Amino acid sequence: MDVQGKTALVTGASRGIGRAIAIELARHGVTRLILIARNRQRLEEVASEVELLDCNAIVVPLDLTQPADVSVAIAQVWRNYGPIHLLVNCAGVAHQSPFLQSRLPQVEQEIAVNLIGMYSITRMVARRMVSQREGRIVNVSSLMGKVAAPTMATYSATKFAILGFTQALRSELAPHNVQVTALLPTLTDTDMVKELDWFQGIMPMTPQQVAKTFMRGLRTEAPEILVGWQSHLAAWVNRAAPWLVEKIVYWSAPPPRPAASRLHRRDPHAPVSSSAL
Repeated sequence: MDVQGKTALVTGASRGIGRAIAIELARHGVTRLILIARNRQRLEEVASEVELLDCNAIVVPLDLTQPADVSVAIAQVWRNYGPIHLLVNCAGVAHQSPFLQSRLPQVEQEIAVNLIGMYSITRMVARRMVSQREGRIVNVSSLMGKVAAPTMATYSATKFAILGFTQALRSELAPHNVQVTALLPTLTDTDMVKELDWFQGIMPMTPQQVAKTFMRGLRTEAPEILVGWQSHLAAWVNRAAPWLVEKIVYWSAPPPRPAASRLHRRDPHAPVSSSAL
């Protein structure tokens, strides 16, 4: 896809991978960026950076877990700034805990943002892309959408689900000239992962590295964009010897923390705005 002169919408654009992708799109000639996240102040900071690159930025503070609000916002955005040629679903949250210590509110938040939020905005945008018979949708999954990990059960489940959702949409929307792709970053050094216990032996990437790989992937018709050699290696080994990957992940998992020490960590409910694993 040639993004020169196009309009793109990026969710989770206030920080992390979403912010990096928005800036990279502006550098590659996107004419207009619709920036969506919950925090207006952070979105306006990103918009200022984008406009220095001669790209028109539209800030849309929005909670993707509220389908009615999403419907109204997308209708207004399309009417005022459409058509949208590229949708990048980057918004996401992650909570880490052993499954037996997990809390239902955290599980519900991961499902609400990572899945329901993505579904709501994709439905509104995809219907319009089908009408114009043009568009590209990129759903940000994760390496954990292929290789699940201890202490990240629900997050992994949502990322596996994103891959299934992407695959189904790819087949359904292809006849309408709308392409659907999954982006699979490995561990990425963002605000979100600062709250997590990192797995041993994994070297984090920067959001900028992910964004550059994303741009290269946009030029192809590949159904999935794997980021970094670790992702390629893990995906290949998982196909060839899934039992080996499970053992490696088990050995590299962070040691369990006592329940009491977890209670005194910084509040994990603080919203984050881009996938990082």
